[in-house]
Amino acid sequence: MLPPSVDALVALALEEDLGRGDVTSEVIFDETAPATGRIIAKEPLVVAGLEVARAVFLRVDPRSRFDAVVRDGQRVEKGEPVVHVSGTARAVLASERTALNFVQRLSGIATLTRRFVELVAGTPATICDTRKTAPGWRALDKLAVKAGGGANHRADLASGVLIKDNHIAACGSVRAAVERARARAPHSLRVEVEVTRLDQIDEALAAGAEVILLDNMTPAGVREAVQAIARRAVIEVSGGINLDTVRAFAEAGPDRISVGALTHSARAVDLSLEV
Repeated sequence: MLPPSVDALVALALEEDLGRGDVTSEVIFDETAPATGRIIAKEPLVVAGLEVARAVFLRVDPRSRFDAVVRDGQRVEKGEPVVHVSGTARAVLASERTALNFVQRLSGIATLTRRFVELVAGTPATICDTRKTAPGWRALDKLAVKAGGGANHRADLASGVLIKDNHIAACGSVRAAVERARARAPHSLRVEVEVTRLDQIDEALAAGAEVILLDNMTPAGVREAVQAIARRAVIEVSGGINLDTVRAFAEAGPDRISVGALTHSARAVDLSLEV
């Protein structure tokens, strides 16, 4: 099931591309001329966004047929079909670019996420996303991360207490910020605090932090911090972690590794619709 916000995003994307019509198809095909086609993977990838693509085709013409050959989260190889579509030629061609734009971006996120997940296999670490998503696309970006095998961090600013460096700077100290959050936050929300130095860990724990975010540390620093925390809090790691370094961070023993690049730097993968 797609979040309600996706309907508005699909409508906006179609208005952008189809708002004034498809002059090429309208002058070539009459209203009933049929067409069938396949969405094909042009490179190895992990699929995501098929239900959004379905929503595009059916919004353009509810009579169109959209049959997924695979499911979100499935890996496909170059040349393999992902979807079969059929309907009028006007509808199929009018839907093509918008549907592909969604699937190519979301499959790119899922593919990159899967690479990170595979690199930390066998360690306790879970790969998580961040709020570094394309404006308006957050629900879809996060669904794509899950399709790739990752986990979702906060969906928005109301989803959890996360005290970051600017909160601490404005408040005066780690301890003061955590104590205020513990006193005022709803009981159902865990309090997470970002630390950048080992000496801040005892301060955070003493104030009652339930999750400690180790930001911009080295793998050696993370290992030392994990030992100091000694399972007294959930441990998250973030800050510039990439495909070359993620294994070393995972082996240092954190519970979660959050990677902004999953959504802000994933390359759109190559798919095409062949009629």
